[in-house]
Amino acid sequence: MSSLSLDDYSRLSPDLVINAVESTGRLSDARVMALNSYENRVYQVGIEESLPLIAKFYRPARWSDAQIQEEHDFCRELAAAELPVVGPVPDDASRTLNDFEDYRFTLFQRKGGQAPEPGDYEQLHRIGMLLGRMHAIGRQKPFVHRPALTLARFLDTPSHVVQSGGFLPSSLNDRYAAVIARLRQQIAATGLEDAAYIRTHGDCHPGNILWTRDDGPWLVDFDDCQSAPAVQDLWMLLAGTRHEQELQLAEMLDGYSMFCDFNASELVLVEGLRSLRMIHYAGWLASRWDDPAFPRYFPWFNSPGYWEQHVAELEQQVVLMDEEPLRLL
Repeated sequence: MSSLSLDDYSRLSPDLVINAVESTGRLSDARVMALNSYENRVYQVGIEESLPLIAKFYRPARWSDAQIQEEHDFCRELAAAELPVVGPVPDDASRTLNDFEDYRFTLFQRKGGQAPEPGDYEQLHRIGMLLGRMHAIGRQKPFVHRPALTLARFLDTPSHVVQSGGFLPSSLNDRYAAVIARLRQQIAATGLEDAAYIRTHGDCHPGNILWTRDDGPWLVDFDDCQSAPAVQDLWMLLAGTRHEQELQLAEMLDGYSMFCDFNASELVLVEGLRSLRMIHYAGWLASRWDDPAFPRYFPWFNSPGYWEQHVAELEQQVVLMDEEPLRLL
């Protein structure tokens, strides 16, 4: 675990980034470009006589070395099985987690591509095939160090940050407490924490899939990989009306089932997982509000209008939780 504090991010000058990359035995051409990243600090670094590399400097105290290494090992296991994943680049000694002046960082190959087209059935089928291949490997053994998707992590902790940190307008305190309590009951009743947990990407939204013209989908950013039900890697790729989502799900599972069986009983978990993501996201922003990058990138957060909308959306989730789950067509 790094001994740095968040304030030490300010020391990440271009020179330090270049020196860190060159400490792995590579020669930089001195071109450094900061990339949009909130949780970590990420840079594209030019390399002499080679393609640029992406250098990710980890947020202090977020993950342990063992947790980061387990993420890397999962990516390398997938890559060894010829899955298209953008994983860490090892050095000559096969190390992927580097240390330089107390900064922990990892290098990745730069990969071009774009986000998948929403609702494109052909792309969803290809993505389903990729996720089925990933889960067939992910279920072979458990994570040991990576966390699990639990009510404690995704509801109790973030809601406590919001309630105890003075973020909510006083007029919303009671409504927020009531909707959090009700959603906790509803989600627990779905049997989330009794489901079969496997190694998952954990944050498989369209922004973490690169669609390439020649190779189809590539999975990127395993920073939030975790133990979770398989459906966690599927539901964020669905959009539109209920019927549209069911059609998209059918197409995705048609590809998925070529490589891995899907337990249809997990569909009852979808709205609960959506609720947990909403609660966790607000708590994540609140917990990071002291980081100067967050007010800059999320200027709309922590306003009365934001919290009014957030509570109203959670109240709508209470209603949706009582509806029938998505069906397999």
